[in-house]
Amino acid sequence: MALHDDALNVSRRAFLKTVSASSVAAGVIGVGESEAQTGPAPIGPGEVSVQLSIDGQARTLKVEPRVTLLDAMRERLNLTAQKRVCDRGSCGACTVLVDGKSAYACSILAIQMQGKSIRTVASLAQGTVLHPVQQAFCDHDGLMCGFCTPGFVMSAVALLESNPSPTPAQARAALDGNICRCGTYPRVLEAVLNTKGVRRG
Repeated sequence: MALHDDALNVSRRAFLKTVSASSVAAGVIGVGESEAQTGPAPIGPGEVSVQLSIDGQARTLKVEPRVTLLDAMRERLNLTAQKRVCDRGSCGACTVLVDGKSAYACSILAIQMQGKSIRTVASLAQGTVLHPVQQAFCDHDGLMCGFCTPGFVMSAVALLESNPSPTPAQARAALDGNICRCGTYPRVLEAVLNTKGVRRG
């Protein structure tokens, strides 16, 4: 009986050695195959060159692939018109227009925005002449502390460039992703519904 147990122990050891050797061999073969494959080079994790079109200007910068558009604009390009408030894609203060549609700059990667047109609130005024949406916010007292205002303005611009005469329900739906902690919603809605002169995008 003891001889039988020893035989079993030896076979277990032999089995484990065989499995280990096979795993190592498979790993070596896998490395060789992956090195032989051709394809796009991995991006990152270090900084890579990114080209962005912001407010009609080409901007080239180096960022890690994980850097958001908001961080790239504020921290690398010193473009601070869009505000960082929640940094979680829930308040809308950082809203920009990407190819004419509103988007949270804190929730999209800068590297994803290459080849797209990015517009911030800084592009709206022409010298001392405010954009119609900005003027309406002033006329209807649609701002208080001002942190949410750039995001609301950009969401309103996106709406009015696609639909210059929205209904109250359509305006509320378009502004639903923006939060005003001061509670100025009635005035914001009034400003958007009374904005005149916005061209279709």
